[in-house]
Parts: sequence; C-alpha cells; structure tokens
Amino acid sequence: MSRSFHAALVPPLVKNLSNLSHLLKRADAHAQERGYPIEVLLTSRLYPDMFDCTRQVQIATDISRRGVARLSGCEAPVIDDNETSVQQLLERISKSISFMEGVDPVDLDGAERRQIRLPIPTSMGGERVFEGGDFLRSFVLPNAYFHVSTAFAILRHNGVPIGKFDYLLGEEAP
Repeated sequence: MSRSFHAALVPPLVKNLSNLSHLLKRADAHAQERGYPIEVLLTSRLYPDMFDCTRQVQIATDISRRGVARLSGCEAPVIDDNETSVQQLLERISKSISFMEGVDPVDLDGAERRQIRLPIPTSMGGERVFEGGDFLRSFVLPNAYFHVSTAFAILRHNGVPIGKFDYLLGEEAP
C-alpha cells in the first residue's frame, strides 16, 4: 500500500508545484513584455481580505512539504516567508519539490493509517486529528490545489495570458 500511497501523494503535489512555477514564469515574462514591475502581480490579491499571490505560493509550498513530512514521519525543512521576487519563489518551489521527491516510498509505509495531529487556531476548534488517508484526501491535496488555483486566479485576473492548460499541464501546455 505504501507505494500507491506515495504515488497518490508525492507526484500530484510535485506536478501542482511544477505547474505553479510555470505560471510564475509566464507572469514574469508578461510583466517584462508590458513594462511593469513583477511586484505588481506578486502583491496583487483577489479581494482585500485575501492573501496576495506571493503568500499563496508560500502556503502552497508549505502545505505540500509539511503534508509529505507529516505523513512520512519526518521533519519538513523550514523555509522563511521572505520572498520578494519570482526567482526567490521559484527557488522556494524547487526546494519543496526536492524535499518531497527525496522521501522514500518506504517512509510512507502505513501512512494511510497513521494518526496526524494538526494544530489549528483555537478559534477554529483547536487541534484536528486525521487518519493519514483522510489527511491526504481531505486536507493536503485540496489545500495545495486551492492555493495554486488562487495564485492562478490572481495572475489571470491581472491580465497574465494563462489558461486552464497552463494550470493543468504547466510547461507541457500547448
């Protein structure tokens, strides 16, 4: 079961973050072509009380990296939230992918039954306990996809010429 659990966890997260890299590269090229600073896009948000694009990238990488770490029983590398450029965000994504790809499928033996304790704010009910399979299906994957989708929406809303295939296929988009 561990190999299939690894396959359900690591490759989708790696693909999701790889596609996010593609989106950021497209955004950077668009800003350069149009002659405005990329920071305009990185600091944009969909609504005033939502996180900006940079924070969406940071959360997507954190959820992915920490989710794999919790499920494999190891510690995720800490990455400070101090990026201000596309290059720094791409490096953050690359570090997260390298960590996830470095997790041995054997480390996920029994992960589908492992108890995952997730600290959440007291105002939201305090600690949440998941069984590994539920943590993967109902927290890690949807959360990672949400933040990449939101980064996509911010960039698209601001005129970056990206579409569904850029989100789904990344560098392989037609």
